[in-house]
Amino acid sequence: MDAKTASKLTFEAALAELERIVDSMESGEVPLADLLARFEEGGKLLKVCEARLKDAEMKIEQLKKQNGGLGLAAFVPEKDSE
Repeated sequence: MDAKTASKLTFEAALAELERIVDSMESGEVPLADLLARFEEGGKLLKVCEARLKDAEMKIEQLKKQNGGLGLAAFVPEKDSE
């Protein structure tokens, strides 16, 4: 997979492919030359995942600013008064 193709993947697709690569590498049945190629491909996919997460983080920060700096409140369940 080239970098251009990898960059078009969604976070979920890139993560699934990365997990598939890791599983195949951990199996111990992959020749060394293939391991190197898969390691390189995994590096590209990792960069895609990191970029998608960074984009999401930036979007969340923008949304917080648009809402007057309101952050997300922690969910605290109500206690039953018995």
